[in-house]
Amino acid sequence: MTLTRRTFVKAAAASGAAFALPGVASGQAHAPLTRTIPSSGEAIPAVGLGTWITFNVGDDPVLRDECADVMAAFFEAGGSTIDSSPMYGSSQPVIGYGLERLGRPDTLFSAEKVWTSSAADGPTQIEQSRRFWGAERFDLVQVHNLVGWEAHLDTLFAMKADEQIRYVGITTSEGRRHDLFERIMRDFPLDFVQLTYNVVDREAEERLLPLAAERGIAVIVNRPFRQGELTQQLESEPLPAWAAEIGASSWAQFILKFILAHPSVTVAIPATTRVDHVRENVAAAAGPLPDAVMRERMAAHVRDL
Repeated sequence: MTLTRRTFVKAAAASGAAFALPGVASGQAHAPLTRTIPSSGEAIPAVGLGTWITFNVGDDPVLRDECADVMAAFFEAGGSTIDSSPMYGSSQPVIGYGLERLGRPDTLFSAEKVWTSSAADGPTQIEQSRRFWGAERFDLVQVHNLVGWEAHLDTLFAMKADEQIRYVGITTSEGRRHDLFERIMRDFPLDFVQLTYNVVDREAEERLLPLAAERGIAVIVNRPFRQGELTQQLESEPLPAWAAEIGASSWAQFILKFILAHPSVTVAIPATTRVDHVRENVAAAAGPLPDAVMRERMAAHVRDL
């Protein structure tokens, strides 16, 4: 579905976001962008940190310190949400190492997942993840890729009621199982969903992002750069001069600003191994964002390259 001016304004109104049309989205220049979690009203920074592959470095002390340096730069730049999963190899203990080295920043918003086909093993896995992080409790636990989703949602809603976690969510990636994902969004009181969305992967615009606004569900965007594939493809192309109108000085910022300008998006979670890249990513949430017309121009430009 093409995002029209009418649907964009309607979605913006539903999510409480205000955008100026035509031209560039309004807002305080250079102020870091935060988005509100609909189920609670809590505001969190709009660019987070993913850890898939990048933090799976095992016990290598040099690589662990590099990950901790990325985390330090992330928090210094104003970041908050770090997302991981038991599926991500050693990423969880590496996060724990970094948090310990950094004195456990109180601005952290911890987003974890349960990933097991066994309903009985869910609570044990979540507890193991909590110990890896060294966290008192997780802010958010999500059912990873809908594996065992019915039983795990029962577990997570019970944990939320007992104040063992703060929020409950589900995830998918790469456009998989959107029909089931939509049904769960309609039938359960979710706080968060996580899905793939970027300037070329726009299927979520058809039903999932409007439904999130309708149901008051926060949205985490994974694979904003297609695991680096998208930025690598674009790096040989010059950034269009008009990207300066939205404050984008790199393709990564161009893509992130496209994502963050959708009013249903709460947080995007690019992953990186580099301090300069994490600073660049977080900076994409500062300054102007594109309006609906500019977003279509951005998408068309990338499509035509």
